[in-house]
Amino acid sequence: MNVLVDTSVWSMALRRKGGTDHPAVGALADLIRDGRAAIVGPIRQELLSGIRHRADFDRLRERLRDFPDLPVGTEDHERAAEHFNTCRAKGIQGSNTDFLLCAIAERYHVSILTTDVDFRAFARVLPIQLHRTS
Repeated sequence: MNVLVDTSVWSMALRRKGGTDHPAVGALADLIRDGRAAIVGPIRQELLSGIRHRADFDRLRERLRDFPDLPVGTEDHERAAEHFNTCRAKGIQGSNTDFLLCAIAERYHVSILTTDVDFRAFARVLPIQLHRTS
């Protein structure tokens, strides 16, 4: 089964120095080896945003092109809004992108690999699974 990998993990593995020892980076490497790492357009956009040098941008864009985007549709955005409302009613805050990832993971029946602690709160009230790292 594929695993939807959040920006926090991709960024640690591909953009940050010194983050390669983190267990989530090891889990990502395993998922890539097994052909199970999944990405969506909003994560790709977040990863490519803010890169100052064109050569660095081009290099990262090429590395990410090995991972096709899971299709995202209108129903995913609508479900993300429902997730936002559900969490807000319980005092849980999150970004629109985070709730979109939850909606996509729910629709595709995939877990989410992330280092973002907000997802632990989401998982308590939303029908999502977080990918466990060793």
